[in-house]
Amino acid sequence: MADEGISPRLVVAIGLLAIVPAIVYAVGRPSLSGYVSAVNVVIIFAALYTAFGPLSDHTDTTGA
Repeated sequence: MADEGISPRLVVAIGLLAIVPAIVYAVGRPSLSGYVSAVNVVIIFAALYTAFGPLSDHTDTTGA
């Protein structure tokens, strides 16, 4: 059941809500692992957001 009106980038941005349990885990634990988890969620979000972005349309104008 796919909705053609929702862009993949929007779905990835909604996935950023995964940061909420990571932050809750980070606040609830005295160790550094919760904060590392939160940083990992942000890195994964940035990678997916970039990957699902529009491609630039570069054409070769040299005629080769």
